[in-house]
Amino acid sequence: MAFRRILSSRIFSIFPVYSNEQYLLELLVENGAIDAETVENARAQIDITESVLDHLVDQGLLTRDYIAQVAAASSGLEFVDLNAFEVDPPTLAQAQPEIARRLHFLPIGDDGYSLQVAVADPFAMETLDSLSQILGRDVSFFVAAEDTLQKALDKYYPEKKAGGQNEEAPIIELIDNMFNEAHNMRASDIHIEPMEDRVRFRYRVDGRLIEVANHPKKLLGSMVARIKVMSSTMSIAEKRIPQDGRIEMDLKDGSHIDLRVSTVPSNHGESVVMRILDKSALQLGLPQLGFLSDDEATFDRLVTLPDGVILVTGPTGSGKTTTLYACLNHLNRPDKKIITAEDPVEYEMPGINQVMIRSDIGMTFAAALRAMLRQAPNIIMVGEIRDGETASIAIQAAMTGHLVLSTLHTNDAPSSVARLADMGVDRFLIASAVRAIMAQRLCRCLCDNCKMDGRLTPKQAQLLGIEMDRIVKVPHPGGCEKCRGKGMKGRMGIFEIFQISDDVRELINSNLSSAQLRKRARELGMRTLREDGIRKVLAGRTSADEVIHVTTGDAS
Repeated sequence: MAFRRILSSRIFSIFPVYSNEQYLLELLVENGAIDAETVENARAQIDITESVLDHLVDQGLLTRDYIAQVAAASSGLEFVDLNAFEVDPPTLAQAQPEIARRLHFLPIGDDGYSLQVAVADPFAMETLDSLSQILGRDVSFFVAAEDTLQKALDKYYPEKKAGGQNEEAPIIELIDNMFNEAHNMRASDIHIEPMEDRVRFRYRVDGRLIEVANHPKKLLGSMVARIKVMSSTMSIAEKRIPQDGRIEMDLKDGSHIDLRVSTVPSNHGESVVMRILDKSALQLGLPQLGFLSDDEATFDRLVTLPDGVILVTGPTGSGKTTTLYACLNHLNRPDKKIITAEDPVEYEMPGINQVMIRSDIGMTFAAALRAMLRQAPNIIMVGEIRDGETASIAIQAAMTGHLVLSTLHTNDAPSSVARLADMGVDRFLIASAVRAIMAQRLCRCLCDNCKMDGRLTPKQAQLLGIEMDRIVKVPHPGGCEKCRGKGMKGRMGIFEIFQISDDVRELINSNLSSAQLRKRARELGMRTLREDGIRKVLAGRTSADEVIHVTTGDAS
């Protein structure tokens, strides 16, 4: 059942239930339940932090049932009276009590296709949009009165002081539960975001942010203090400047996780983002990155060359670091000396010498790279080439017999040539030293448990440049418990491998523009990001919509 998204010039979050009080007040006036003068008189009688709706209910001018009915009608949903029936135990078991209490919803029925859920606020779109993923089911929504819903939650999911995530629960347990929940949902990041009147928790799962909880604003200081204490290197007293830290902890299921912590002061308090460092990346090899067999063979040959520069490019969050670690894992042998320069060192790899960049004391990428060359390495990994000095030293290292792996922030592979030239590296040195440049993106994988056969729509075929009569079957996402109803689970890379052949060296030396170089590279056989994505759609690994989404800039 779809929601209409409600927009208003004045959005209130003070009222404990509805995220858009002003919109509701306008609807109530339109329906003749109250008049505008009554609303303004009520507003004049209360403090700015109090709710007009609460005041009108307390004065007997409105009932919560009526408010819920108006909210339901405006959202295209059905009103439900929770006092009129009992919810059966199998339906209640579809949700964890602490999550139901925290997000203020109640499972009330199950028709075999979707879970029917009662909510009090049909305007809390981010929370409602995330419920399907949290519950692992398709969800149909009904609107109940706030007081009736709270009464039902108290009845069916009694609050336990020692266990629930709520205002009375200890902060230590709240934060520990957050870590465990994020890990169970395969989240890569945890975001704790202070809003005007609440603290929002969001997790990034398979590259998409999901809102999972809202907590009272008064808990923010205690939450941030607990996280800073766990990191041991962050100051609880300092709230005015950004801080960085690291947390190591054991989870309830016996897993051990590392988290990289960042705090930034905002206008509503300190915002916290924690990157969950998945040590399974240390065991990744080239096959796990998502290559098709021909590209895997090509990249394997390139990273096992004795010298030269191999660059991995893409925006933040495109998986460049994971690819570099997979390369190091692939190359790490007793007869090879490998040194890395990283900012920061995210994973400790046995058998590899890892150097942390400390720009505040002069240990820049360039300084680290100079020192590393005196250590007689075979293979050097530089986390990122950020300036001309680092680029020049990396090029010189490659030309003196070292294999150099690094990253650049460019949108496609051929434009990396112009980026290096802009940094001051001569084009003939780029042509001589660079062996290959690989651009990449991450796209979500189809869930193998529930993916379904189907056909491309005409619009999808047009965007992907595929003739409809050539396609018999193309997989589509389904939805099951294993993928939390999304039809997608996990991510893989799609790649654009630009090999620097003799023909390409001539093109680089001829000072072609990035667009011209890209055009000639394609004529010489380079497969673009979107073209690699299309192959993976046809191979049943991902969906057409996913490839279209992540390669929007590559449509040409």
